Amino acid sequence: MSNVTSGKLGGSDLADISASVYDAVIVGAGVSGAIIANELSQNGFRVLVLEAGPGHDLTIPGYEQYLSRFYGAASKDNNAPYPPNRNAPMPRSTDVRRLRPGEPDASGYIVQNGPIALDSTYTRIVGGTTMHWEGKALRMLPEDFEMRSRFGRGLDWPISYERLAPYYGKAEFELGVSADVEEQAYLGIRFDPGYVYPMRKIPVSYLDKTVAGGLSGAEVSLRGERFTLTVRSTPQARNGVPNPRYDGGKGYVPAGAVSVEQVDQGERCQGNNNCAPICPVQAKYHAGKTLIKALATGRMKLLPQAVASKVAIDPESGRVRHIEFKAYPEPGSTEHATGTARGRVFVLAANAVENARLLLASDLPGTSNLVGRNLMDHPFLLTWGLMPEVVGTMRGTQSTSGIQDLRGGAFRRHQAAFAASIHNDGWSWATGSPYTVLDEIVDRQNQFGAALRRRLVDQISRQLQLAFMVELLPDPNNRVTVDPRYRDALGNPRPVISYGLSDYTLDGIAYSRRLSRQIFQRLGVEDHTAYDPLDYGYVSHKGEGYTVRGGNHWAGTHIMGTGAKDSVVDGAQRSWDHENLYLAGAGSMPTTGTSNTTLTLSALAFLTAERIRAELDQDRSPATIAAD
Repeated sequence: MSNVTSGKLGGSDLADISASVYDAVIVGAGVSGAIIANELSQNGFRVLVLEAGPGHDLTIPGYEQYLSRFYGAASKDNNAPYPPNRNAPMPRSTDVRRLRPGEPDASGYIVQNGPIALDSTYTRIVGGTTMHWEGKALRMLPEDFEMRSRFGRGLDWPISYERLAPYYGKAEFELGVSADVEEQAYLGIRFDPGYVYPMRKIPVSYLDKTVAGGLSGAEVSLRGERFTLTVRSTPQARNGVPNPRYDGGKGYVPAGAVSVEQVDQGERCQGNNNCAPICPVQAKYHAGKTLIKALATGRMKLLPQAVASKVAIDPESGRVRHIEFKAYPEPGSTEHATGTARGRVFVLAANAVENARLLLASDLPGTSNLVGRNLMDHPFLLTWGLMPEVVGTMRGTQSTSGIQDLRGGAFRRHQAAFAASIHNDGWSWATGSPYTVLDEIVDRQNQFGAALRRRLVDQISRQLQLAFMVELLPDPNNRVTVDPRYRDALGNPRPVISYGLSDYTLDGIAYSRRLSRQIFQRLGVEDHTAYDPLDYGYVSHKGEGYTVRGGNHWAGTHIMGTGAKDSVVDGAQRSWDHENLYLAGAGSMPTTGTSNTTLTLSALAFLTAERIRAELDQDRSPATIAAD
């Protein structure tokens, strides 16, 4: 499209951008930036979006290049589809090493300062991390917004579930969530009368049904509370069967691929098992689908390969004057040109790590000194074993159901809550199956030919993996910082993270392991779970060791609150210190509960866009920008 630049900017192009005054300048073309850009451009405002990475995913050939790269990659990690980019590097789990006390690891893009090495990643291309997410779209619980007042833990949000609920509905429409309300109204989650999701739930797998049958009626105890375990389908932002009852009977039309010429992509989910990182048919939502709508208005300009490097503040007013960026023509070359983006309103919508990194690189720690602090991510504990019968593992999307009953309860005064996912892709995350299974059968069991095929099919088709996503509360010591010793190829500071787990979270991890043993015993599962003390994610707690994985759910680095002394932004994600600056995304979340962050940050983006629209509507005349 004409409003997407190639990244190969000439001097006149930079001069045109620098001379323009946009209604809004947005940093980051992920889901938060895409939603805000679309909402504003659809309502007549001129928007500039700066994206650090390339934008090939807005064309079908570009998307298929990512697919080809993924299929040919030896390591199938979350960023395997995307080529290395010296100018906008991104973290990869394959870069993470076990840390030694007092010795930061700078071998990857993120500098790991410990005490625990975190293997969470994010993607720096147009579409952001929705280009590698799994697509789970659960709402937070009402109690998640009131952790301090209910349980004496963590922080309270300045807004409630009820305040965010209408925006959850908008987000579920935009992302195209498939789920059934009847299954999702639990632990206080409430829907308006007559509300239905845009699409019916994704069909659950045979493995899900087998586990559900085996656990039927099972009860567990946690700190005096009794819970009945129920296997529920998981809301997902991927195309299923449109619900004819949606919007009062008007129905729902799913978003297809980003190109109307590609009619065989973007339709119903086909059950591929590599939907994370990248859906082969674009049935899963990614932010490019929202950006395409914004571009079609003719009022949004998307500038990929433009790395925001400084937020410039007017010293008298405290308002943002402009954002400096470095535009590079080729990912493999550090040649670049510097430009400025001017606007009336500015939105940082990169992600929790990059938003904080940019602010700190601009010497803007905030009045509260909380920019970068309270970094959160969901620790995952994986457990795995072999079912007593063939259950069709490796069929269907990676996870279609889970156990959500211990996401909430009075026990949260003492230990972390958690959610458990049933994985249709077997032990892939835990052990690298099926490749590791093949190695085991050939190299250690000396099986070949027909015997090898039988053994391989039998073992893989019986694999069960449970992934326990555990709550992590905000902690000022968990943080993102910058250090002049660590810079990327363009000279921008790299993020330095300090990350550890509290006893509150470790108690939740320990209980998850005990619960998995109970579940395995009830199902007759042969437990193969083993944690290597030499693994970079290995932790010890109360005499037992566990391997912890990151959830890619970065949050908390510019938390919202009720005032400038104890938070960075208000309930609409507006900066307390700079009245024309908004910080959008999961970085604003004071707590994350036990739901994947994308649906909630999308709901927040709609709330923020509404606030910005009201602000811009007060004066539609061009802004007066102070001269440099």
